[in-house]
Amino acid sequence: MSTPPPVTPDVGTIDAFERDGYAVIRDAITPALRDQLLTAAEELLASDITQGRDRGGDGKDGFRGCLNLDRAFLPLLANPAVLPTVVQLLSPNIHLLSAHLIALPSGPPRTIRVPERHGWHRDMYGVTADLGFPNTPRMAIKAAYYLTPVTPNCGLTMVLPGSHHLPENPVVPVGAIDPPGAITPDVTGTDAVLFENRTWHTGGINLSGRARIALMLQYGYRWLYPVDDPAIDLRKDLALALIEQQLLGLPDRRPDGSLAKGSGAAPISSWWETRSMTSASTGEY
Repeated sequence: MSTPPPVTPDVGTIDAFERDGYAVIRDAITPALRDQLLTAAEELLASDITQGRDRGGDGKDGFRGCLNLDRAFLPLLANPAVLPTVVQLLSPNIHLLSAHLIALPSGPPRTIRVPERHGWHRDMYGVTADLGFPNTPRMAIKAAYYLTPVTPNCGLTMVLPGSHHLPENPVVPVGAIDPPGAITPDVTGTDAVLFENRTWHTGGINLSGRARIALMLQYGYRWLYPVDDPAIDLRKDLALALIEQQLLGLPDRRPDGSLAKGSGAAPISSWWETRSMTSASTGEY
């Protein structure tokens, strides 16, 4: 798939992310693509496939590595509305860590999102456990897309703005399930919510009467090990753009198999340099 030239990320979006640890990208996908993604997601969830199946508390269902299971999800991999912002906030030296399909059922039972188990967490929790709060850097960014109808009670992901700068766990008052200041981002079904690994977040409570289906793609530095199974077969697709190959794990190798340090990041680096040159010549910073 071809990748359009990069567009300079919106300054307001970058500033919001730096300040709050999350940001919303409006109209990140078209309504038609959203419908296609929902159809593929529902078919996958209705299947008996066990590879990457991810079932959890409160009846959650889903899949890790959903790009490996259905190529209908591929348009999100190098989404031109999202990737430039991710690259500016991290660097071109990134790949996909996880493509996570999540179906959150509606209504009881509730074994999480209760005072005893409120569900608030950071991603990549092992990093903070090993390095400590002050030493945990920004390492990954998730882009969340919501495929089912977005309503006030559908259980969208909640975030705690500014929590990526916290020196310790946020305090959830006794008897409560959310820390003070927690919000549900104001989004539509064609928007994407970006948040980083240090941003505290949790799933909302779904009372909409139908499962809330979301796709969350996490991008991180190439020296981080992916959560998903390797996309070995998918990488053989000759229709993939070089940028997509990098995101799927392009190794630092020459055609003869010898080591070429950093070459696996060359596709996005070259693509990003084009943006920089264009912006510099037109003054569009």
